[in-house]
Amino acid sequence: MRESLERRSFVLALALVSVAFALVLQPFWGAIFWACAVAVIFFPLQEKLKSVFGDKPNRAALSTLMVALFIVVLPVLGIAYSFVQEGLSFYQKLDSGKVNPGEFFEEIRTAFPFINDLLAQFDITPADVRERLSSFAVTASRMLAEQALSIGQNTFAFIMSVALMLYLTFFLLRDGKQILQVLMKALPLGDERERKLFQKFAEVTRATVKGNIVVAMVQGALGGLIFWLLGIPGPILWGVVMAFLSLIPAVGASLVWLPVSVYLFATGSWIAGAILVAYGAIVIGLADNVLRPLLVGRDTKLPDYLVLFSTLGGIALFGITGFVLGPLIAALFLVFWQLFMTEFNTTDVYEDDKPQR
Repeated sequence: MRESLERRSFVLALALVSVAFALVLQPFWGAIFWACAVAVIFFPLQEKLKSVFGDKPNRAALSTLMVALFIVVLPVLGIAYSFVQEGLSFYQKLDSGKVNPGEFFEEIRTAFPFINDLLAQFDITPADVRERLSSFAVTASRMLAEQALSIGQNTFAFIMSVALMLYLTFFLLRDGKQILQVLMKALPLGDERERKLFQKFAEVTRATVKGNIVVAMVQGALGGLIFWLLGIPGPILWGVVMAFLSLIPAVGASLVWLPVSVYLFATGSWIAGAILVAYGAIVIGLADNVLRPLLVGRDTKLPDYLVLFSTLGGIALFGITGFVLGPLIAALFLVFWQLFMTEFNTTDVYEDDKPQR
């Protein structure tokens, strides 16, 4: 009796201390998660460098971290900075009236008269559409400007977060195997189950981050390039917007280039509009249809519809980090149920239907 009470008290204390520790680390969860993601992605490189450097794990981990810094971290920070600068410029143009979404809609409505009949069927007036477009554009650009101002005011905190992520990544690369062994000993799930779960975590994280980021960067670069060649204002801004939207499977960058092509047709730029439609459907779309299944779907082994819903739900719940967390949670959900069906649900569901002898 006393031994049972002591065990329950210890488990309760362990749970309370663990929750308290999680709350202490709560401000750094983003840095911790991305440190784990970067370590998982570049761990194969770390293993190869260990065989080159021999018994010098610090040197191998530092070299791997430098590669990750120049390949991933610095380019992402540069793109984010350019996006913020272009976004601020776009907001200033909206605020000064140089850019008016309502005028764009009027030009499209004039070029395509059937839009008036379509709006009338849904009892929507053109004035309502103009007002909503203008309101949406101002709200979105103001939000971007506020985020840019917030980042500027919290530059030190942002730099500290990136520095902590890199610092933790170094130790995860160097001591990853030992940390994994400690976790497997601590978790009471069974070594084989834990091995499958950690393996799935590594597969999904590596495939989702690597695949989605590569697809997003390729589609954003291709979109920004065609916008620049066609003389469309703000190619960097729209290229980065297309890169972010590319994180959403199925629709992605078409949410940008398709409306712009419609506007080009409406303003009489038929050649530019046709080029943009063909380029978007063939080149940008091909990059998504070819690269995403190769880099994401093949490794995660998740159905396309599950990837779509889990990505959207993850972004809605966790922000930009959700494009990894969403599919990761979905993959772990499937693994847990597969383990349950394999190991626990051993009863034949048709046993009661068998004829009695």
